[in-house]
Amino acid sequence: MPSTRPAESRKTRRDNKSEALVISVCGMAGSGKSTVARKLATKYHLKFFSGGDALKALALKEGFRPMDCGWWESEEGLHFLKTRKSDQRYDKQVDEELLEIADKGNVVLDSWTMPWLLKKGFKIWLEASVEKRAERIAQRDKMSLEKALHALKDKESQTKMIYRRLYGFRLGEDFKPFHFILDTENLSANEVFQVLCLAIDKTALSSAISQNIVGACYSEGNSTSEV
Repeated sequence: MPSTRPAESRKTRRDNKSEALVISVCGMAGSGKSTVARKLATKYHLKFFSGGDALKALALKEGFRPMDCGWWESEEGLHFLKTRKSDQRYDKQVDEELLEIADKGNVVLDSWTMPWLLKKGFKIWLEASVEKRAERIAQRDKMSLEKALHALKDKESQTKMIYRRLYGFRLGEDFKPFHFILDTENLSANEVFQVLCLAIDKTALSSAISQNIVGACYSEGNSTSEV
């Protein structure tokens, strides 16, 4: 893995050239987006906000108890998902908050909607098969692979429907907003982090977004960078 620039150099470049730097990290559950988004925020001295955490805060106010890891795949988490499906105010409120945060800049957003709603920023999609993602969730939440796979498919079907109805985009199918797509299927969390750091250093931090330069590797026949 190529070495990255010293932290001081990166921070200086951000302060001088990227005051409004916004990085959006997206990917289906189990792709590793939340883990790597937090690490990127720490590395590049940026704030971090999660759309999922904001929705959990709203769920808590409604009497749900979203405390455990893997709550979204639990029976209660899926119940709140159905509540969101019938009442769009939850998602609208969270997205309005994230848009205001993004407008201030210097932030990493862990969100399923910001890549489509934001007109600026460096947008990353993390890809992995549903089987691999279910395997990761089963290990993380200490549940059977069969249960994790069933919950994941149920959750994703309803989530995709929510955003299709609310905003018109197809989550997990429409990749037009993204500057960098990374296949995490056979990568460790640290390898994903290192690749994204390289991509950010060579694109977002060098002001290359405006030129639509989209990463270190190019897959022939695609308009987006893919590793």
